[in-house]
Amino acid sequence: MKIFLDTASVSELKEGVALGVVDGVTTNPSLIAKEKRPFRPLVEEICAIVPGDVSLEVVATDFEGMVKEGAELAQIAPNVVVKCPLTKDGIRAVRFLTGKGIRVNQTLCFSATQALLSAKAGAYYISPFLGRLDDIAHVGMDLVRDICEIYRVQGFTTQVLAASIRNPLHVVDAAKAGAHVVTMPFAVLEQLMKHPLTDLGLKKFLDDWAKLGAKI
Repeated sequence: MKIFLDTASVSELKEGVALGVVDGVTTNPSLIAKEKRPFRPLVEEICAIVPGDVSLEVVATDFEGMVKEGAELAQIAPNVVVKCPLTKDGIRAVRFLTGKGIRVNQTLCFSATQALLSAKAGAYYISPFLGRLDDIAHVGMDLVRDICEIYRVQGFTTQVLAASIRNPLHVVDAAKAGAHVVTMPFAVLEQLMKHPLTDLGLKKFLDDWAKLGAKI
């Protein structure tokens, strides 16, 4: 399973990529706005930092606007994947952009039926939003499981990108469900590395070594 960071922070991306475990990044208008930097220089820097796919989202909501913005975003760098919302016009945009050789991440997926239509339209990624479903007392992970099963049974090549990740358990369950990618905030990535027994064990090793007074 690939690990993406859900951020537009250059500092977070540099640190994540330096770890050697970050494969790509997803952004959205809210994350971009948070950085308070001109759009084009920011995303060009992100595309240069990240070794894999960089999802950049259209802000238009109509078909014509989406395909126009999608074509412009795709020109920024070879690793750009265009994000389109899962609406009627968004599905049309997926079909059109895919036909032009532009990869699309269809975002804001909240049902298996939406995911089915998106795959038929040719989406490269589908992004089910787990945390937002959990917030309204639905089990977001059930959606990931359903999509993975449908795609496997039907032979779709669209990759399942588990999004709206809130905690390490989401990451583990997404991996078990068969998601191809999980995208998470940098804080969740840091949580994946931590365990109190690791800290205690390391402290004991170092204390014992200090008592020995030896050097490597």
